[in-house]
Amino acid sequence: MIFTEGTILAPSSILKHFNHASYIPIKNAVTKITSWYQQGAEVIYLTSCKKEKHVDKIKELLLMHQFLGQRLYYREKGQKYKDIVEAVMPDILIEDNCQSIGGWWQMCITYVKPEIKAGIKSIVVKEFKGIDDLPYLLSDLINWRN
Repeated sequence: MIFTEGTILAPSSILKHFNHASYIPIKNAVTKITSWYQQGAEVIYLTSCKKEKHVDKIKELLLMHQFLGQRLYYREKGQKYKDIVEAVMPDILIEDNCQSIGGWWQMCITYVKPEIKAGIKSIVVKEFKGIDDLPYLLSDLINWRN
């Protein structure tokens, strides 16, 4: 599971931070994710958007920029990120550190039940810096240490 905004997508300028339609891929995120997908990874995404029209825009961006994957998750009314993570239970969760919105307490992994969290490889990258520093090989990604 890969969080979209701030992890693999960023605003095209600081003035467009809240305009998700203007977001673009961060550095080589598409190439990196394509590599994992070609190695057999089931790639799923999680967006911060809640409104269907905004979720659809993120979905369009992922398709337009050729991000490979199987599904885009989003929070429905009353849901928190932890609810989605606990329901899906991804092997790996890649997300940014949410620095611009308060830090760790805004992250998806933070409030996941400990017994579920123990089975998820949590990888945290710096917000808007991308995933370029992560390995291309899935076997190396599984063993990656923050």
